[in-house]
Amino acid sequence: MSVPVLAVAGHLGAGKTTLLNHLLRNGSGARIGALVNDFGAVNIDAMLVAGQVDAMAALTNGCICCVTDDGEVAEMLGKLAAVKPRLDLIVVEASGIAEPPALARTIMAVDNNRFHYAGLVLVVDAVAPTGLEHGARVADLIVLNKVSVAEDLVTVRQAVRALNPVAPIVPTDFAKVDPRLLIDPAPRPLRAQMSFDELLHDEHHHDDHEHPAYQSIEFPCDTPLNPRLFMNLLRDRPQGLYRAKGFVDFGPAHRYLLQLVGGSVRFERTRRAGTELVFIGTEIDTDALQSALDECVRVPADEQGILGVLKFVV
Repeated sequence: MSVPVLAVAGHLGAGKTTLLNHLLRNGSGARIGALVNDFGAVNIDAMLVAGQVDAMAALTNGCICCVTDDGEVAEMLGKLAAVKPRLDLIVVEASGIAEPPALARTIMAVDNNRFHYAGLVLVVDAVAPTGLEHGARVADLIVLNKVSVAEDLVTVRQAVRALNPVAPIVPTDFAKVDPRLLIDPAPRPLRAQMSFDELLHDEHHHDDHEHPAYQSIEFPCDTPLNPRLFMNLLRDRPQGLYRAKGFVDFGPAHRYLLQLVGGSVRFERTRRAGTELVFIGTEIDTDALQSALDECVRVPADEQGILGVLKFVV
């Protein structure tokens, strides 16, 4: 399977590296690779303790690469995607001056079936929200960091919403985003011995103050969905919806595994019958989502409707 590549952008000092370190520490056993501009800013010790990353020089449970320019991105992503056992996620942290649209285009332009672009997370400093216009419009998820010390949070949120009315906004301190928004926890083998770091993580995992709440909405259905209306739903997704994953059934000849992250859509063919989807985000308009899904079930499909799906099949 292709490895998802998540881009993390934001102005200098917003909290990009803090977010990366938090994700590496709290990834619930997920194997994470990181592509960064500066080794020194990343908490290598935390990565080693968590069993996530071992540095590119000695690959075990993960890896980290350092790049100095865009020309190295494709090469380093290829190396990370080729790691065995397979990584669950690759995070590309942009430098503070990198333009988020350019970063996204760089990843999407690479022709390599080992990995795929999986959206852009923009970290915004709520105290000094500099450079919003450069990233908010293309962001799939917006992390509004340092909210407890921001003087006018309402105005900052309004500025973000004016630029991007759809992407979920996650308010945080110290960039503590719930990792389950970004990546699925790795399955733990039965009777497996937990590491000390995993024990510590599980002990504090249910602390309601550690992460802002997120939503996970399930949608099972045995009736084939209308592909045209379903693609309309993915295009005009309800506010707050960030990810969708699972199996979607448009009929016997068109059954797929779906991966949606923000505006990035991928379908892979499968033989599994029936629809079983999970929608993930924050403050999702659940009524709008359910209404759109019900319409996909109720309205019969037309012959040309599947064409909108086929161009996203990999």
